[in-house]
Amino acid sequence: MGEKKEYRQAYLTGERALFQGKNLRIIDTIFADGESPLKESCDIELFGCMFKWKYPLWYAQNISVHNCTWFEMGRAGVWYTKHITVEDSAIEAPKNFRRCEDVVLKNVSIPNAAETLWHCDGVSMEHVTAKGDYFAMNSQNMKISELTLYGNYSFDGAKNVEIHNSRLLSKDAFWNSENVTVYDSFISGEYLGWNAKNLTFINCTIESLQGMCYIDNLVMKNCKLLNTTLAFEYSTVDADIVGKVDSVLNPSGGVIRADSIAELTIEKDKVDPGKTKIICRQDESKAICGCA
Repeated sequence: MGEKKEYRQAYLTGERALFQGKNLRIIDTIFADGESPLKESCDIELFGCMFKWKYPLWYAQNISVHNCTWFEMGRAGVWYTKHITVEDSAIEAPKNFRRCEDVVLKNVSIPNAAETLWHCDGVSMEHVTAKGDYFAMNSQNMKISELTLYGNYSFDGAKNVEIHNSRLLSKDAFWNSENVTVYDSFISGEYLGWNAKNLTFINCTIESLQGMCYIDNLVMKNCKLLNTTLAFEYSTVDADIVGKVDSVLNPSGGVIRADSIAELTIEKDKVDPGKTKIICRQDESKAICGCA
């Protein structure tokens, strides 16, 4: 590949400043006014750089980013790019990472993460903080740890996702998702998981109004449901809940185990009571409640 050409403390302006750049090391450089400065580039290393205008990394490959900053107008920054790693960086701009493959984010803050990480395939995230709606829509093959997310409608349509040790404040999270497993995390948000398939929570604490409804194969192991009402409507469920559940409404089948259920509603004209088994460890009277 040869020795990399180096840019150091450059101030680059104009459209496509380093268009189709190859085998570059770029240090302490500012990409100022001018769209698409690194469009169609490959084998690029960036250290301490600043992106101040739109579309800096489109159709790029083999990109390594360290200690860099996307300012607010560096929007739609990384689209259609393959094999990119971003570490120790701040991304103020929205709509970043769209239709990308093999994305690695470590120690990254994204305070305006609206419409970020859409339609990506192969995403690894570690210690990321993001704020914005519609995060990670329709992305797949994601491995995530220590994510702090503030924003509704996250992971809509996502597939093959594994999340560890995270905190999600997100209404309508995991809608229409498939094959998602969340470990050791906190989730607060209404209408959690509707229309999902194969959604699993292990050692999680959840707060949700009408959460976990319309789900095909919901699994919960050693989870807490705080202030969670009207749960499991029309879901097939295998749930083991620590503590009480405030209310359960019309599960369509499976087993629900909890210390107690404050209010259980199963309407025979809407679901078959015989398809759901309710086990209340601290209140045996709840174990019948119209169910087999």
